[in-house]
Amino acid sequence: MPSGSPRSTVAVDINPATRPVLTGTEIFTREVSRRLPAAAPELGWRFFASRPRAGLGVDAMVLPFPRLWSQVRLPLALAAERPDLLFVPGHAIPFAWAGKVLTVVHDLAFKRHPEAYGSADMAYLRLSTRWAIARSRLLIAVSESTRQDLVQLYGVDPERVRVVPLGVSPPSADPAAPSRLAELGLNGNFVLQVGRIEARKNQAAALEAVERLDGVTLAVAGPERDPTLTARLRSSSHCRVLGIVDQPTLELLYKHASAVVVPSLYEGFGLPVLEAMARGKVVVAAKDQRHALGQLRRVRAETLRDARRLLVEQVRRQHLVEHDRAQVELASVQLGDEELRLANWCGFEGGDDDKRRAPIAEHAGDGVGPLDEPVVHRLEQEEEL
Repeated sequence: MPSGSPRSTVAVDINPATRPVLTGTEIFTREVSRRLPAAAPELGWRFFASRPRAGLGVDAMVLPFPRLWSQVRLPLALAAERPDLLFVPGHAIPFAWAGKVLTVVHDLAFKRHPEAYGSADMAYLRLSTRWAIARSRLLIAVSESTRQDLVQLYGVDPERVRVVPLGVSPPSADPAAPSRLAELGLNGNFVLQVGRIEARKNQAAALEAVERLDGVTLAVAGPERDPTLTARLRSSSHCRVLGIVDQPTLELLYKHASAVVVPSLYEGFGLPVLEAMARGKVVVAAKDQRHALGQLRRVRAETLRDARRLLVEQVRRQHLVEHDRAQVELASVQLGDEELRLANWCGFEGGDDDKRRAPIAEHAGDGVGPLDEPVVHRLEQEEEL
């Protein structure tokens, strides 16, 4: 920005990070947003949300509104603020916003698995995704898999898409007391699956594998979205459906699980894989190059066909040998270095500042100039385009 020029401002829709249940999209919004002011201090950052929430790491303007907040209340605030750019980490761009915008596409699960969505959700997702593609000169995808989906399913020019993966932070809470396991009905060996209960998460395959074992339980932590699948899991003596758990309980589950299983049929990224590896756990995941899990190359996994066999073998070995643990720990370190420093949210914590910059600043060019320039700086220079 030239000396003496007005300070450019970026509005950020941080509302996903205030939701009661935090999954990949919400965590991405929180972790990236809280680091943006330090990543590009020359810009003015304004954060907007519909409700307050502790731990955001930034000051957010709270604008309560009962429904359609991003489509009604947020555009009203933007009209008053008149920012130079709107950054939407959750992809739902306001239809009434006519200014410049940068958004993030997390997955296209509604295209790959439409059976998991109601008609109203499908209609909104189709419309909002097409709008995001039409309105954004640059799109951010959280994985190469999502980038490929945008190219294949919507004909997006690959040069318009930058991949900025999710990452992991150190645990924000200590594990709950071990007695909490007994309260949850986990009195022996168990394997853990984290995520919504729905068909594409494939909890049925994990349960089928665990039911072949003696003395092993499948613990499923996450929202119950599919009632039929939830009932099937609850009916098994080999499974405990835990619902949404708090962070101390989740840390306890990660700590004591014999393995973490992620047999999903489709993922935009697959954050539980990275979370488990960062905690030194053995991960059994579907390896399918058509979705993101197959692209986390050092995850300990086999083909989808062999996932059940591998799960049985890993859990049956009550005490993992040292070289297996060493492989998992090494994998998380290597994955962080090679995949844009995933292990610590792209290198925000420590290190050479010139080499470890925020993904928004480092990778989010507008598709016109070099990729190492901040998105707003590029947009200022290309104002006439």
